[in-house]
Amino acid sequence: MSAIADRYRRLSGAFAEKIAGVPPDGWGRPTPCEGWTVRDLVRHVVDTQVMFRRLAGRDTPPLPSVDDDPLGAFRAASAAVQADLDDPERAGTEYEGYLGRSTFAEGIDRFASFDLVVHAWDLARATGQDERIDPAEIPVLRAHAESFGDALRSPGAFGPPVEAPAGADEQARLLAFLGRRV
Repeated sequence: MSAIADRYRRLSGAFAEKIAGVPPDGWGRPTPCEGWTVRDLVRHVVDTQVMFRRLAGRDTPPLPSVDDDPLGAFRAASAAVQADLDDPERAGTEYEGYLGRSTFAEGIDRFASFDLVVHAWDLARATGQDERIDPAEIPVLRAHAESFGDALRSPGAFGPPVEAPAGADEQARLLAFLGRRV
């Protein structure tokens, strides 16, 4: 197994736990992502998994509806991505994406795994769950965020940075950089 496959397995499992922790009345709650409900956020993450498979020339099997089964939809989409990451040939498939030429594994690691961590925080914030991000992920996320350049702030991505609270820790500074108020 590759480090990227192992990281994705860990992060997608943590995201699934956040979905499982959404209370029954929580799906319509607003998230830190302007205009998105909790269900919208999960739909975005599921769609991102599908998008990367399409970029690599793969179809995704039919998924449960995020409207009917958000956790099932995410688990099915992430299982397809995980299977690709666990196969060295499929993980190495090259594609031309928004940020240039990449392999499937690199794209997942740089973008989809980034989304899993940040949106797990968004989901936790919206639903009253544990908001802690693994401290080992913070410098990785910051490096990826900075590497996105102007694309990080494009419509539908992350908002403009906000000021971190006085005495903020590394997690709060990262989230503020990503436009989240902590």
